Amino acid sequence: MKLYDLEVSGNCYKVRLFAALAQIELQLVPVDFSRNEHKSAAICSLNPWGQVPILQDDNLVLRDAQAILVYLAGRYGGEAWWPGEAHLQGQVMQWLSVAASEIQHGPNAARLVKKFGAQLDMQQAQARSEYILGLMDKHLAEQSWLAASRPTIADCAVFPYVVLAWEGEVDISPYQHIQAWIARIKALPGFIGMPGV
Repeated sequence: MKLYDLEVSGNCYKVRLFAALAQIELQLVPVDFSRNEHKSAAICSLNPWGQVPILQDDNLVLRDAQAILVYLAGRYGGEAWWPGEAHLQGQVMQWLSVAASEIQHGPNAARLVKKFGAQLDMQQAQARSEYILGLMDKHLAEQSWLAASRPTIADCAVFPYVVLAWEGEVDISPYQHIQAWIARIKALPGFIGMPGV
């Protein structure tokens, strides 16, 4: 099973982190963005969007970090990470959507501006960050984990760009419950980091 990967990508890190926690073996295939390898014919034949991560499991090819998390958890990770009950799946999916929307356009966008020079609206990214981090902190004041009262792929999906928020000059120090949640994730058996974490 291959993961087409970029080490500094939080979206790729979501998949690597979950695989490490769930003890799922992945063969990492580095994609060189400095040479525009992500736009190469070989990569675009797997993902016409020209983006990573891409998971290749035999004949199956999946793009999008959240989709890959659902697949890996459902096929290899068991119900510990992707609950079987519909209402708990709904709870997990709420946070996968947050990862792909509010987190992507908040802390991730701010990081893209500051770390990679992306031409995005920094003020808007920081305002979105403050909004979603406030909501998360309130949620985590009453829950140890984002969904299902245990670690799930929801936590793996949201964690990277929150813990990397400092790279976008987004300060998470006021959010004590988020900081405690980050510490809980880092204490999970099998946890791995990435540059900046």
